[in-house]
Amino acid sequence: MGQIATMEEFEALLKDSFEIDTPKENSVVKGKVIAIEAGQAIIDIGYKMEGRIDIKEFADPGETPAIAIGEEVEVFLERVENSRGEASISREKARREEAWDRLEKAHTDELRVDGAIFGRVKGGFTVDLGGAVAFLPGSQFDVRPVRDPTALMNLKQPFVILKMDRRRGNIVVSRRAILEESRAEQRAEVVGNLAEGDTVEGVVKNITEYGAFIDLGGVDGLLHVTDMAWKRVSDPRELLSVGETIKVQVIKINKETHRISLGMKQLQEDPWNIVETKYSLGSVHQGKVTNITDYGAFVELEAGVEGLVHVSEMSWTKKNVHPGKIISTSQEVEVMVLEIDGIKRRVSLGIKQTIRNPWEVFAESFPAGTEIEGEVKNITEFGLFVGLDNDIDGMVHLSDIAWEGRGEDALGEFRKGDVVKAVVSEVDVEKERISLSIKGLGADPFKGATEGVKRGSVITVSVTSIEEGGIEVEYEGTKSFIRRTDLSRDRAEQRPERFGVGDKVDVRVTNIDAKTRKLGMSIKAREIAEEKEAVQRYGSSDSGASLGDILGEALKNEEE
Repeated sequence: MGQIATMEEFEALLKDSFEIDTPKENSVVKGKVIAIEAGQAIIDIGYKMEGRIDIKEFADPGETPAIAIGEEVEVFLERVENSRGEASISREKARREEAWDRLEKAHTDELRVDGAIFGRVKGGFTVDLGGAVAFLPGSQFDVRPVRDPTALMNLKQPFVILKMDRRRGNIVVSRRAILEESRAEQRAEVVGNLAEGDTVEGVVKNITEYGAFIDLGGVDGLLHVTDMAWKRVSDPRELLSVGETIKVQVIKINKETHRISLGMKQLQEDPWNIVETKYSLGSVHQGKVTNITDYGAFVELEAGVEGLVHVSEMSWTKKNVHPGKIISTSQEVEVMVLEIDGIKRRVSLGIKQTIRNPWEVFAESFPAGTEIEGEVKNITEFGLFVGLDNDIDGMVHLSDIAWEGRGEDALGEFRKGDVVKAVVSEVDVEKERISLSIKGLGADPFKGATEGVKRGSVITVSVTSIEEGGIEVEYEGTKSFIRRTDLSRDRAEQRPERFGVGDKVDVRVTNIDAKTRKLGMSIKAREIAEEKEAVQRYGSSDSGASLGDILGEALKNEEE
């Protein structure tokens, strides 16, 4: 017969029995589903203890709850006995503890985790990771902005854990990283199946001002605006629309960046193949202005073939002006082919060459000596610019305005807008210069006045003014000045005041200057010439006759 335990030993055994039979509160324990009623599962956790848990706590993220009688589950024991005499248990808290262990391991091993987006919060979304709640920032939701994320909520899907802190209960996840990784794999596969020169079909995904992005089945290619057509394309939307399926050629593939360049025009015949035969030098064609720059304008001869009209080849007369003031975009113009560079794919065109040089036309219509009429367009210190036919100007130089007086004074008599008559003096086609003369309309009064007069002639002039240094005289409308020293051979008679305005005086012409339009005159020279002539006719003073006698005799003979 065994030894009977003492009271102290019995109490110790009883205490140990209670500790063994009663699980610790706030710990995870195993249980069995013994019944399901009223949306709850009754769990037997042993130790003659049962508890209740809502069935929804048994649902995995994005899935329908699945629980069956007899199934063993792990639950979290909060209290051994609640007010109803049952154990207070929770599947959710058990799952949370289990989830954190699982998630920490996945984060360490850089593995994906499954979860479901179940709510929205400021700056992002909440995600159920099978018992643990994580934060999904809005920037990590997708690779591009999503208008309505509702369709993607409450669905089981993979995530990447960016960071987690168990002590604070914080987990941050990313859905975008999964998409980017998947996309990269897909791009690599698609790009690996493509080769430069391949013709493929794609869907227009997006259109920008510089081109369009084409979806080639998981990878995007760029169709640049310059590769859409051989002609100039100002707006890609003129040719394409989003969602449209098109054929393109793979121009270039960057295997490292997976960047793909595409082209549409490469699938069409290059119009430059026939440019040199179709547009021969000197030929004239009709074209449309497609673009205007500071240095000229581009004219489309046909789709894909454009030529440049340099500003210097636009107009014969409009110089140093912006091309936009001569022609306008979309205007139909006639152009001449001046040069073709097939290697650089350039055509030089001219607009002014399609009409005759207006200076040539003027020279033929108005040869030198022809009288013309025009409006004064401008007045400068050099003369007048007169508007002529075909938008060209002729110039009347200062010296060609009037025969008499200063040119500056004559210039002051004209105003801009005056209609004047003139004579064509010269036309220089090469220098594009037309010289006109207003004074040429009438005869040269100086030439008329001096006709028949030569150096040494004696003429009669009228005194018009008495000056300190001499006298001013006039002959047939031409004025001259006789200096004091030329007023007489006798020094005592070289006094200007001995003459009066209106006096008639015989003078000898000493010089005729056609350039300055002046006659050189001298009374002294006339007296010397008369004396010399008298001596030659009637003898010299050496024969015994005095100079007075000789002159007296000469005068007497003149009177007779």
